[in-house]
Amino acid sequence: MALFGIVVLRLLSGGMEIIAALLIYKLNNLEQALKINAILASIGPLIFLGAMYLGLTGLARSLSLNRAVFIYAGVALIFWGLRS
Repeated sequence: MALFGIVVLRLLSGGMEIIAALLIYKLNNLEQALKINAILASIGPLIFLGAMYLGLTGLARSLSLNRAVFIYAGVALIFWGLRS
């Protein structure tokens, strides 16, 4: 079930990217393109977090506590490294 959730999240994310690209092309305006891109940039990390949550939840039974802590720490470091 977790795998299906990740697939759905990624399909949703990809669909939004395609729709945004078509919208940018149709609007043909640099300012609007930047606004649409900013919206996508704010949604991307949420999709990433959702997919990681689903994956870790699905693996919770087979992961040791130490491995789970390292994975969560890795995700936290990714976001820490991306901060402005």
